[in-house]
Amino acid sequence: MPNIPKYASTTLILVVGMLLSGVCNTILNKYQDMQCVENCNDPDPKKRVYFEQPIWQTLNMFVGEFAVWTVYLYQLYEKKYYKGDPVPPSAVNQLDAGAVIDDVDEDIQKAELTPLSGYKSFLFWIPTLCDLTATTVMNVGLILTSASVYQMLRGAVVIFTGVFSFLFLNRRLRPYEWFSLVMVVFGVAIVGLSSVLFPQNSPHTQEANEFDYSSLLGVALVLGAQLFTASQFVIEEKIMLHYKVTPLKAVGLEGTFGLVSILASMPILHIVLSKKYPSFDMIQGYHDFFDHPAVWQTGIAISLSIAFFNWFGLSITSTVSATARSTIDACRTLFIWMVSIYLGWEKFSWIQVVGFIVMVTGTFYFNGVLRWPFVKEGDEDERRPLLSNE
Repeated sequence: MPNIPKYASTTLILVVGMLLSGVCNTILNKYQDMQCVENCNDPDPKKRVYFEQPIWQTLNMFVGEFAVWTVYLYQLYEKKYYKGDPVPPSAVNQLDAGAVIDDVDEDIQKAELTPLSGYKSFLFWIPTLCDLTATTVMNVGLILTSASVYQMLRGAVVIFTGVFSFLFLNRRLRPYEWFSLVMVVFGVAIVGLSSVLFPQNSPHTQEANEFDYSSLLGVALVLGAQLFTASQFVIEEKIMLHYKVTPLKAVGLEGTFGLVSILASMPILHIVLSKKYPSFDMIQGYHDFFDHPAVWQTGIAISLSIAFFNWFGLSITSTVSATARSTIDACRTLFIWMVSIYLGWEKFSWIQVVGFIVMVTGTFYFNGVLRWPFVKEGDEDERRPLLSNE
């Protein structure tokens, strides 16, 4: 039996971890959205009020990222006080040690990078703001559309990540890669149209409209949010190309900056938007969250899943590429959709199946998981960042 390279086995662990934590995160978020917080005994489901607080869910996400500091500080403690003694490696330490690219030149390049410290740490505030904006907008979009369509539309991030990598990371995209991105666009369009033209029944209502305008707005919001998500991925990779930073520290920094940003913006959003949009009512959101055990208990589970998901995601970015990370994130949609159908939250739709297959096929071709018959193996090796570290 052939030996599996250390890098390959580590990458497999990172991919599985990202998929598992990502599935749990979305399923738990959907479960939290389905919790009734007012008029729960009313026989008319239209009069029931469900947990719809996107800004609080974004805050919950950054709490999970901030919690990663505990693991990071524990690692620093181990290094400082157990320098000379052999310490049994933890799973986290094993992943950090193995999360290197199996290439001599890139190993040397990584070793020569300047550690990210001091005021330079504030560079991570930029992708944090992208993450904050994308998450809040997507949470609003999730209220207006179904969970399966929401997840499938998030696959559009590979389009923007690919284009941004070409523009800002100097990655060369060949004609077949552009064609792959067109396939993704086509798949996303099918999924989006299926949501608008053939809307499924919402768990909050009993009837579905022939043309769902709210779903159209939800589709637009989720797609628009992918611009910010792709920007986050590419900026993170750009930072990691120039500075040495562990994935745990990166997640902790984003969690810290995210908490500060979201806590500062909540009162502003409350004053500006709460009268017209109750979802941004800070006081109502507080009661909806803490007065209902199912909501805050799910929130704790979401924070844990977010902590692991973001760490795995940043590890994937530092060892492979931003586009690979976005592709794995898109692929988890299949598992989320299967669980949602099994739980009865969604109905099976052949139109969505076709759109999803086209979208995933395009992402697989773009990232080399599938290979076009006219593409030589040597051509794919050239798909490396062309940026220097100067």
